[in-house]
Amino acid sequence: MMYKKIILFASAALLFHSCAKDEKSARRFITIGTGGLTGVYYPVGGAVSKMVNEGYAQHKIRATAESTGGSVFNINAVLSGDVEFGIAQSDRQFQAWNGEAEWSAGPQKNLRVICALHPESVTLLAAEDSGIRSIRDLEGKRVNIGDPGSGNRGNAIDALKNAGLDWEKDIKAEQLKAVESANLLQDGRIDAYFYTVGHPNGSIMEATAGARKMRFIPITDTEKLISENPFYAKSIIPASMYPSAVNKEDTLTYGVKATLITSSEVPDDIAYAVTKAIFENINDFITLHPSLSLLTPENMIEGNTAPYHNGALRYFKESGLIK
Repeated sequence: MMYKKIILFASAALLFHSCAKDEKSARRFITIGTGGLTGVYYPVGGAVSKMVNEGYAQHKIRATAESTGGSVFNINAVLSGDVEFGIAQSDRQFQAWNGEAEWSAGPQKNLRVICALHPESVTLLAAEDSGIRSIRDLEGKRVNIGDPGSGNRGNAIDALKNAGLDWEKDIKAEQLKAVESANLLQDGRIDAYFYTVGHPNGSIMEATAGARKMRFIPITDTEKLISENPFYAKSIIPASMYPSAVNKEDTLTYGVKATLITSSEVPDDIAYAVTKAIFENINDFITLHPSLSLLTPENMIEGNTAPYHNGALRYFKESGLIK
């Protein structure tokens, strides 16, 4: 009898170990590349991770958001398999898919899209005492246009060119990360900076809350720029979001969209689970950060250039968003 008990106990232990091993092996982990800690990409990536992790019991997928260098880094990291998902500006998505800018060696045909996210405005913030009131006033001024390889930098150069300014000759260009600009501006080391970002933004709040008064500069006459670049659209920066700024009215500018990207190498069921987690929890998702507040399922499938991942497309068809 004792021998039988030992056999039963050993069998149960082996079965438990086998089940635990199967459970462990069934778990999958994904990483979402975002941006700087003070930008919008990082909390938005965290919001996506939260939605995915809440459905762990169904799909056994754990998601984490990782702070990165932003759009270009995320696209390259997704394509190389270093991360499974990333957030990238719609213009950078367009360039990678078509083999332009940093991807001039050839189109990145493994790039895929899950959905569009929040709008991002090309923001030009200047010190009130600099005398800058229009983009043309940047001539001869010290301006941070963003670090090489950032989507922010490309948008800044487009804005300057559209205004008839050469960034290499007509301004004193700094090429630093946008998140460093708030301190530089408050310390008097620059006169203005560009930042393509969703609003409200922590770094810009920091810049406008300092002792040196700040003004948002409108970027207008962008019709030709927008018509030549399908990823651009007119945008506004609400004055209500930055009560410490000099501006009392909304600032007109242009912008892009943040998009959630992935690779064709990511399994369909993982892409499906991520897409479903976002769209079936949309009412909760839009409350996780102010920049997400205007999202609807319909506008989240607009403004993309690369093809949808098969897993995302499966969800869109099931839900009736795409016929």
